Amino acid sequence: MVSLAPLPTFYQIYKKKTSEGFQSIPYVVSLFSAMLWIYYALLKKDAMFLITINTFNVFIQIFYIVTYFYYGPKKEKIVTVKLMLLFNVFGFGVIFLSTFFLPNPSIRLLVLGYICMAFALAVFAAPLAIVRKVIKTKSVEYMPFTLSVFLTLGAVMWFLYGIFLKDMNIAVPNILGFIFGVLQMILYAVYRNHPKKTVEESDLKLQLSDHSVIFDAAKLGSNVCSDVSNNNGRDDALNKV
Repeated sequence: MVSLAPLPTFYQIYKKKTSEGFQSIPYVVSLFSAMLWIYYALLKKDAMFLITINTFNVFIQIFYIVTYFYYGPKKEKIVTVKLMLLFNVFGFGVIFLSTFFLPNPSIRLLVLGYICMAFALAVFAAPLAIVRKVIKTKSVEYMPFTLSVFLTLGAVMWFLYGIFLKDMNIAVPNILGFIFGVLQMILYAVYRNHPKKTVEESDLKLQLSDHSVIFDAAKLGSNVCSDVSNNNGRDDALNKV
């Protein structure tokens, strides 16, 4: 459910033929997290549900990233490639090589579990960039409500699943996920009816204000020069008299 929640967002990107305003980092981090959880589940064994869900999540996140990359501006495409190389190639490679060859299977699983927990927290924290934008622009245009709802519900279900398995690596991150999900829904309720105000509009108003100040200063300067000229003219006339 959480994986499918961004579909309305990408339908909007498809209709507008641009991903401007949206960010790729939540999907890149989600893909990285899903890869880590599959690796963790393979080492843990008897975690087929974890493997199934995260395999589906890998494919859906790849679809999102490809769609974003196709419609994104050049600058965002470069950022997305850098993020993919950092997290999904270099990051995952380092974690795999540093844990797979540990001689003790229990230590290997413990270390990997802590790593998975840390990056699960990162997945839940990734939308904070969008939260910042919502607060700054006072607009929820780029924070899909469905994603916030499913994030909250998914966090509750994964928390219960972790408790059932007695696996704190699964349960603990979803506490934070629940908190962030509720925070996003609160922001949506606060700003959903607020008039849209983009950052660009604010910058434009500031620039226009600056130009007005410059214009008023120039006008004042010309008036002063005019007054000085008039005063000099009167002085010359008096001297002639």
